[in-house]
Amino acid sequence: MQKPYDFLIVGAGFFGSICARELTNQGYSCLVVEKRDHIGGNCYTEKRDDIHLHVYGAHIFHTSNEKVWTWINQYAKFNHYTNRPIANYKGELFALPFNMWTFNQLWNVNTPAEAQQIIAEQGKDIQGEPQNLEEQAIKLVGKDIYEKLIKGYTAKQWMKDPKELPKEIIKRLPVRFTFDTNYFNDRYQGIPEGGYTQIFEKLLEGIEVRLGVDYLADKSTFNAMANKVIYTGPIDSYFNYQHGELEYKTTRFDHVKHDYPNHQGVAVMNYTEEEIPYTRIIEHKHFEFNETPSTWISYEYPEPYKADVTEPYYPVNDQVNNDLFQKYRSLANQEEQVFFGGRLGEYKYYDMHQIIDRALTMVNTFTKKSMNDSTTTGIQ
Repeated sequence: MQKPYDFLIVGAGFFGSICARELTNQGYSCLVVEKRDHIGGNCYTEKRDDIHLHVYGAHIFHTSNEKVWTWINQYAKFNHYTNRPIANYKGELFALPFNMWTFNQLWNVNTPAEAQQIIAEQGKDIQGEPQNLEEQAIKLVGKDIYEKLIKGYTAKQWMKDPKELPKEIIKRLPVRFTFDTNYFNDRYQGIPEGGYTQIFEKLLEGIEVRLGVDYLADKSTFNAMANKVIYTGPIDSYFNYQHGELEYKTTRFDHVKHDYPNHQGVAVMNYTEEEIPYTRIIEHKHFEFNETPSTWISYEYPEPYKADVTEPYYPVNDQVNNDLFQKYRSLANQEEQVFFGGRLGEYKYYDMHQIIDRALTMVNTFTKKSMNDSTTTGIQ
């Protein structure tokens, strides 16, 4: 029996929206269903008082992938914003990422050799390969920086002792022995002028989108509507948690308007002491260099994750969770109709540019042949 759609796409974030656009361009019919009441996933922005507010936290686009940069520029013009966050420890301000300015502020050193000597001395007790985040951090930047700028912030953010977290988390943070305060090393960086939501409006133009739809509540009915399903939600939720719940980091955002033009003078300020309950304050107008009489800020509060209650944001890729994910991956690979993609579907930390690349790669696997070939299944 002919089904109404070639593809059912679950989720209107970057992964799902890109798949919908590219598949539609290739002549496939797509239906997109989204549990939230808006498109854009966690990249969703709202215009408030001429300021584009990042509703689910700061999203700064950066990439060195020429293909991805060319692709995204079809849908938005990017400004020249460069991410230069500030760390606030009990009123002391430090430059991020860790660089010569940070070392100078902390130790009054002026040369890379002086900074490297202090770090080596402070990390000498870590013998062999670091076994967790705390050991890796001390090895990378020394005890002083770990105690002031990493320990409390990390404990708040992940709601775990840094000794319990995988060392790979801290490896994502740049450490530089130059006076370069640009957080990212990528060739291209910026914020889309006019916010992120416009990108999704263009991606989904002419495509049927149903908002406020809980796909998992009636999975079999929805699956019967299309030849193939692209699922971007939590993989454990899809399989009804039959092997147990995967762990995610989640965040609550408290958006506040102030009737003055400038609150903190920077887009991102991290609060690294554990006693302050929020991890950072975002001031959105600084992403787009707006001159406005008022300003919007967002406090970010870590929260315990509760499946089907709070939003999952970041996978906790420690050994226990990765082992559990492999069980779900095995189930996913047995699915003949359903393909899993994105941070939640693949239980993997992806930046926006990586998600774009993954989605474009998945779409390329769908040819007219693959529509009738069930050997390409599960997680690609």
